[in-house]
Amino acid sequence: MSKQARVKRLVTPVPQNLDEAAKFLRSIGQEQRKIDGIQSYLNEKIDALQSKLMGDVKPHEEKISQLVEGLFAFAESNRDKLTDSGKHKSVELPTGLFGWRMTPPAVSLRDVESVLAILKSFGLKRFIRTIPEKEEVNKEAMLKEPDIAETVKGVSISQREEFIVKPMELKVEIVSDIKKLKKTVS
Repeated sequence: MSKQARVKRLVTPVPQNLDEAAKFLRSIGQEQRKIDGIQSYLNEKIDALQSKLMGDVKPHEEKISQLVEGLFAFAESNRDKLTDSGKHKSVELPTGLFGWRMTPPAVSLRDVESVLAILKSFGLKRFIRTIPEKEEVNKEAMLKEPDIAETVKGVSISQREEFIVKPMELKVEIVSDIKKLKKTVS
């Protein structure tokens, strides 16, 4: 037979009249102010520590940025050879991988109201989604027919190429916009 430890239960005080109830309320307020003070002190310490350590992180971020730019310069100048004339998108090495990828196409609207008006006037109702008491542009439908959607003034569909770097020991990948890298490397 095993012994079970007895758990002592705290006795909850109960006010006996309005004066005691008022004291309870005052005590609750005092305890909450103590909690707020402790949390405020904790937040100040966290902010101070975070500010200090972010300064320590900055040189490492700059070094990573330089290394990615250098790797991109090498990769871009040897892209045909590295990708077997575009047959592959990435290069795998024992220490990780790097490569190129396209982002999914995205629809951008300059002025939603004018785009809706144009869609109605051209009879392109398939690009309009009606939800209770509201009409909105159906971007998913536009992505299915991008050539037609882009003829509408105020609609643009964009896609960009990214350069990715993923060291073997990291679960995250470093992603850079190729246009920005080209400006930096040039």
